[in-house]
Amino acid sequence: MVPLFIALAIISGIGALLAATLVFAERVISNYGDVEVDINKGNKKLAMKGGGSLLETLTAQKIFIPSACGGRGTCGYCKVKVLEGAGPLLPTEEPYMDAEERSSGVRLSCQVKLRNDLKIELPAELLTIKEYVSVCEEIIDYTYDTKQFRLRLTDGQHMKYTPGQYVQVLAPQYEKSSEEVYRAYSISSDPADQAAIELIIRRVPDGICTTYLFDYLKVGDKVRINGPYGQFYLRDTTAPIIFIAGGSGIAPMKCILHNMKNTNNDRRAVFFFGIRTTKDLFLAEEMTRFETQLAQFKFVPVVSQPEPGAEWAGVTGRVTHIAEDYLRKQGNAHEHEGYLCGSPGMIESSIGILKKLGITEDKIYYDKFS
Repeated sequence: MVPLFIALAIISGIGALLAATLVFAERVISNYGDVEVDINKGNKKLAMKGGGSLLETLTAQKIFIPSACGGRGTCGYCKVKVLEGAGPLLPTEEPYMDAEERSSGVRLSCQVKLRNDLKIELPAELLTIKEYVSVCEEIIDYTYDTKQFRLRLTDGQHMKYTPGQYVQVLAPQYEKSSEEVYRAYSISSDPADQAAIELIIRRVPDGICTTYLFDYLKVGDKVRINGPYGQFYLRDTTAPIIFIAGGSGIAPMKCILHNMKNTNNDRRAVFFFGIRTTKDLFLAEEMTRFETQLAQFKFVPVVSQPEPGAEWAGVTGRVTHIAEDYLRKQGNAHEHEGYLCGSPGMIESSIGILKKLGITEDKIYYDKFS
């Protein structure tokens, strides 16, 4: 048995060495020289050293492209239109592209390497994204794996954002990470206060950014963020609303509800909040306050697996099934707008149910966590 473990350890070590060698070869040995990135047909031109990804190169120039996964190619958010110089679409990009995007040259910027001069198109709003320095003002433990971080902007800065949008947080180098990484988190705070933002974050086991935030960040520390990003926001209609979220997906919903209260929005809305056990429930008191402040708002926490002996008298089951039952009983499901935030699996299930009940895709809005 011992020789087997030794053999496995040797094979793993060789694999790690080969991977490191490939990275070294890509970044150091392969010298692509200087390349030019032409943005929006000459509106902005950048001369820089080749070899890195388009995403990280633009970030170094303070041009921030949204990326929920930090450039690992798993979220599909960092799309840009490349007009020239990127080479063929890679297998790692294909799952995130539809036929129209393929034909128009849309690429994942984290997968495009700067080997040649590039011509790209960026939405004008991305060129106005700003970086902010903030100070961690408060950390609140909501559950065993979920915290809220309040970040106050420094130097009298304010961030104007649309409730439902998100920011990217920079985790600096620390003892468990040799590189800076960005991760995306939805804003949960009251948008009436634009001098600070609050983020509700769930720990990802061994996650580079959440490990830093949970185990290393302290009140008083500085945090770099950039944003805001995203098209997830409450549309200006009178349609009844169904919110469906799980875990830290409550964050943008909370921000939207703050804004509904601030603007005296009287739309009918029901929020189905899915959690696994009663230990995962948080913000119930604040949601109850929203029920008193918004005449037509109702909060429905749904526990899928109550612990044995837990004194839970509320709704149990899968949150998507409970939401489906509610809509069927209303008899007018097709009139609703759906707002979803959570894991990819929950989002896909929710979309399928809403469409089956007659809610068209153009009235379903979501943030999908990766």
